[in-house]
Amino acid sequence: MKLSQSDNYPRGSAHKLMPGVDVSQHMTASALALAGLVAPAQAALLGSQVGQLLAALVAVALIIVVGKFVLKLAWRLVTIGIVVVAAFYVLSTLGLV
Repeated sequence: MKLSQSDNYPRGSAHKLMPGVDVSQHMTASALALAGLVAPAQAALLGSQVGQLLAALVAVALIIVVGKFVLKLAWRLVTIGIVVVAAFYVLSTLGLV
């Protein structure tokens, strides 16, 4: 454990109530609580093949939902681009631009 020059707190020390969780000086109480709650739940969920499959399916579903939103936005941008370029083409062909 190294002590930082600006304070007397050891960096990377284990928390006395949660020995499996390393504590840095910048972690807040909510971050510690989240680390203490997520680690056992994550170990329980990912500890079996069915849990891993469930986690993978949820991740794929999130990717699909986000991708659907991004593609919807991209389609609108492409459509607007086609209209703008077509209008510019027509105006330049007529010699107005």
